[in-house]
Amino acid sequence: MTTHASAARAPGPISRELQARAHALIPGGCHTYSKGDDQYPVNSPALIARGEGARIWDVDGNEYIEYAPGQRTVTLGHGFPEIVAAAQAAASMGNNFNRPAEIEVRAAEAVLGLFDGAEMIKFTKDGSTANTAAVKLARAHTGRRVVGICSDHPFYSYDDWAMGVTPVDGGIPSEAVMFTEGFHYNDIASVDALFARHPGDVACLMMEPARHIEPTDGFLEKLAELCRVNGALLVFDEMTTGYRWSLNGAQSIFGIRPDITTIGKGMANGFGLSAMLGRREVMELGGIDHEKERVFLLSTTHGAESAALGAAMAVIDVFRERDVIDHIYAIGAQLRAELTQVIDRHGVGDQVELLGRDCAMLFTSRDGEGEPSQEFRTLLLQELAVRGVLAPSLMVCFSYGPAEVAETIEAFDGALGVYRAALDNGVESYLEGPPSKVVYRRYN
Repeated sequence: MTTHASAARAPGPISRELQARAHALIPGGCHTYSKGDDQYPVNSPALIARGEGARIWDVDGNEYIEYAPGQRTVTLGHGFPEIVAAAQAAASMGNNFNRPAEIEVRAAEAVLGLFDGAEMIKFTKDGSTANTAAVKLARAHTGRRVVGICSDHPFYSYDDWAMGVTPVDGGIPSEAVMFTEGFHYNDIASVDALFARHPGDVACLMMEPARHIEPTDGFLEKLAELCRVNGALLVFDEMTTGYRWSLNGAQSIFGIRPDITTIGKGMANGFGLSAMLGRREVMELGGIDHEKERVFLLSTTHGAESAALGAAMAVIDVFRERDVIDHIYAIGAQLRAELTQVIDRHGVGDQVELLGRDCAMLFTSRDGEGEPSQEFRTLLLQELAVRGVLAPSLMVCFSYGPAEVAETIEAFDGALGVYRAALDNGVESYLEGPPSKVVYRRYN
């Protein structure tokens, strides 16, 4: 059994110097909290220099296999040739103009063609703005105030209506969340109760169609019917399921057609692009071809920049021509099967459990009592990083193949040996630095 490994890979002097500069210039040292230093062990790559396929290199030259690459936005692989070429070709014609570009029409047609029942679309740059726009649109369409959000799903937006109901509510007045209420996944009674508390005043329900827990007992069908009966809109946040579970979104798997869909991660292989799309009678309120009250929906200078739209259309082509979805399911299934054997061999099945679909696997990190543990999560990430694997989850991309699976299994074999020893002897003596922290916390 492999135990504690020497720091074969660790940030070096270039990383540490740039890391200090980053924190002096950028609050938190990065531009999304899930990339922060507090989310990873101290030996994780601090700053990335480049990526190719499923692999990345830090500024000190250390090589890693990167899981959930680009925060799950890179579904094909870093520097994927067809996508780079498409983005370059689009940008070479001019990347932004005073009037709409022809590429915006073609991209809109391409994306709308993926989602049954979607008739109009607005492009933007991130999921937060798309989801906030969906809330505004639902309120305008229904004339109602209350937004129901699935409390079991972690993130919808950095805007006040969503963040104000988390522990990280600094700077948000309580009035901003007066009309945000939660319900629970696979708990139709909680949805019914929400409508009962606010008769005639629920504008929409927002949720991911599924995560690692999928619907049971007809939950989604019942929820959609409650929305219909009560006159509320159904909004599916498919930022993570779209372009991963299916090119047509998880809604196509479950046979549910929402009123509004938001998509983003994966639609342009790392280029900045998100979108909201939906039924014409709802979406057209954000336009200028009606006589109703105007809705200032999404107005973003860079929302439809040509490079990202060129990349997005190329992504759709590659997915269709090269059976991307089938590949990531297959490589994920291989990874699950082989890793399950390693977990069982080390006797840590009660602690390290593989969750979710093969295309979007997560893993648990529990202590000896079976409770979720940031200490053990940090230890596992630490020992994987030493062995050349950066794995906040086990979500794969199209560039993964047998070599990446084999190297990952070898890394887990060593890392789980340390995990087993830490269960037996205490985790503190095996950690090289402080444990990682949850993003949603009131104080640092």
